[in-house]
Amino acid sequence: MANRISNLFKRRSAARTSPVALFLQGGEICCPGYTALDKNPEIVAGCRKIASLLASTTIHLMSNTDAGDIRIRNELSRLVDIDPMPNMTRSTWIEGIIMTLLLYGRGNAVVWPHTYQGYIKSLEPIAAERVSILCDSYRDYRISIDGKAKDPANLLHFVFNPDPSYLYKGQGLTVTLKSLAQDLGQAEATKKAFLSSEYKPSLIVKVDSMTEEFAGPEGRAKLIKDYIQPEAPGQPWLIPAEQFEVEQVKPLSLSDLAISDTVQLDKKTVASLLGVPAFVVGAGDYKKDEWNEFVQTTVMALAKSIASELTKKLIISPNWYWAFNVWSLMDYDLATVSSVLLSGADRGFVNGDEWRDRVHLDPAGLKEFNVLENYIPIDMTGDQKKLAGN
Repeated sequence: MANRISNLFKRRSAARTSPVALFLQGGEICCPGYTALDKNPEIVAGCRKIASLLASTTIHLMSNTDAGDIRIRNELSRLVDIDPMPNMTRSTWIEGIIMTLLLYGRGNAVVWPHTYQGYIKSLEPIAAERVSILCDSYRDYRISIDGKAKDPANLLHFVFNPDPSYLYKGQGLTVTLKSLAQDLGQAEATKKAFLSSEYKPSLIVKVDSMTEEFAGPEGRAKLIKDYIQPEAPGQPWLIPAEQFEVEQVKPLSLSDLAISDTVQLDKKTVASLLGVPAFVVGAGDYKKDEWNEFVQTTVMALAKSIASELTKKLIISPNWYWAFNVWSLMDYDLATVSSVLLSGADRGFVNGDEWRDRVHLDPAGLKEFNVLENYIPIDMTGDQKKLAGN
């Protein structure tokens, strides 16, 4: 890479042209004016919303049993869900991984498990700038951390948007979002330049330029002071009809430039590519159905991808697996949740304490499962006299 840059400057110097400033961004040579994705507020906002949502959900260690899937609570589940790193909480740990995966690491995030006497002691997330993916072939690769190559089997390697040639590594959304980031950056620069411009008069006063009194700047300043600047706000102007003519003009606005419409369209395109609701990036209003669809698709898919890597690398038992509690992110009002649970209680599917837990009340010892027929215990429904013919 260094030789390519050196040769480029040599060729330009030989041609006697002015030098061009170049810099590296994600391993690529970029020209001035390039907008890095992690510097664009809309793209960062969309990625951070996904990261913060996943960071707020608990990670469950589950087990397949004959009676259904049950949650396991042990030291391993505590390690991942509560204390993955000595100096991090689960929330910080997950958010750092997701932001690296979506934004900083170009579709790759690496976590280094540290062990002691066969036990996992910590799960260290590695910053994107410390990681390189070394492709040995279309099937085999290594991961370099701080210049030292390591076997991917001993690391957690999370992938987003697989590369079309090397499917084991991610490519992120850099290429797709690059032009949109540049367009949004240019729109912001145009808006700032327009708003800071001093050439936006709302009145034009026509005067006879041949009059010596108004030919110089001192005379024009005297004209404004004597005739246009009132002594009190709202006071009418008194001007000679033969010498002055006043016209009101409408200055060019941002609406005339259609910048707002273009920005809104670009923001919605960014939201679509990231899979987030448009209001997250500042376009449109909040809609509950749109939010729930976002949780069930974008967030759920990313959660399952991370959980699959955790299951593959951290668990030996074929019956155990990791799962994010993504359903807690759904937007359901308390009345709807209560109604659904009460319907389940009438059929013996939900007990009283389960209902109280979902409406944020303390347990009250209501562990029995009852049915609608006078709400008797479910195991006594067959003892009713009407069923015995009495």
